[in-house]
Amino acid sequence: MAKRERVVRMSVEQPLWRALTGYRVLTMVYAVLLFAFGRDRYERPWIAVAFLAVMCVWTLATLPKVANAASCTKRFLGADLAVALVGILLTPLADAHAQSVEGPTLPSIWTAGSVLAYAIKGGWRWAGVASSLVAVANIVERGHPSRDTLHNVLLVWVASIAIGYVVEVARASERTLARALEIEAATRERERLARDIHDSVLQVLAMVQRRGTALGGEAADLGRMAGEQEVALRTLVAGGLIRPSLVSEDESEGAVVRVVEEEHDDDSPLDLRLLLAPRAGAKITLSEPGAPVLLAPPAARELAAAVGAALDNVRVHAGEDANAWILVEDWPDEVIVTVRDDGPGIPEGRLEEAWGEGRMGVALSIRGRLRDLGGSAELISVPGQGTEVELKVPRGKAGQGR
Repeated sequence: MAKRERVVRMSVEQPLWRALTGYRVLTMVYAVLLFAFGRDRYERPWIAVAFLAVMCVWTLATLPKVANAASCTKRFLGADLAVALVGILLTPLADAHAQSVEGPTLPSIWTAGSVLAYAIKGGWRWAGVASSLVAVANIVERGHPSRDTLHNVLLVWVASIAIGYVVEVARASERTLARALEIEAATRERERLARDIHDSVLQVLAMVQRRGTALGGEAADLGRMAGEQEVALRTLVAGGLIRPSLVSEDESEGAVVRVVEEEHDDDSPLDLRLLLAPRAGAKITLSEPGAPVLLAPPAARELAAAVGAALDNVRVHAGEDANAWILVEDWPDEVIVTVRDDGPGIPEGRLEEAWGEGRMGVALSIRGRLRDLGGSAELISVPGQGTEVELKVPRGKAGQGR
């Protein structure tokens, strides 16, 4: 469910739709004038009059259809191209000498408007298909592939594909610009929040920590909790919120870009940093990449749970005063999370002894989780020098595609 949305209006292709609207009207008038000045050469002028009347009514009635990409539907494009193709194929019936004398077809250059609509709507691939159909119709109308016919066909084909490619590049640029604007806005907002929080909440928490530590007793516990909340809040401010999604409001994917912040979808990747951020505290330092560390939801949750199990072992075996560090590394083929502490370490053979006693927390909570993900957990401990747990999750086996 959407919580917040902001609309960014920017379209490079919208002027193309306005130009196409004018082009269709002007070429309609041009086709009518061509017939009016050359009507004497038509053996069946009533066919030309009937088609031109239909073309004029169709052009004027469908002007709203070429106003933007949303209203220019696939059904309209098909019908519009059909009108152009019928006009080309009707030309020999209206003018019996059309196949022997080089001359314009009944719709003339109005046909290019239909092809250009395909190009603006669907890009260069759609333009290639539409222009190819027009080329076939022109060759059939002429009866043989003459030089002028091939020249006109090639001109329409190249121009439409070029315009379609430009439109696709423009849409990609719009999406990139929309994302850049959103990142800039989010950065400014985060900086503003950081200033406000630093001037108020963080200073209060820091003062409570110092005073509580100085007073001792229950006040010391209060100061310790205030210190943990200060670290967690600093991590949240520095890391920012979940990246908002960009949703195009119309089919052009660029005329209106709507920025929506929404609840997380169970199937979309999770940012591992957000799952590990609550673990940070006065005694636990979290080091993470600046970019999101995306994993499939099951893999991200299991890896975060394994980190939690490792931290529980630090608290139980190394003591409440032990410091711990979490390092997150995001590699193209795997994600590595290292948990290290400055406790007394694990005596040699202690893990095997715990397994024999039925105490299998490390084996089941950490190694078992990573094994199910296709990863591994390596534990390195030197007596008197702390313990280090390295957790590795391959991206492919974790179900995450980049």
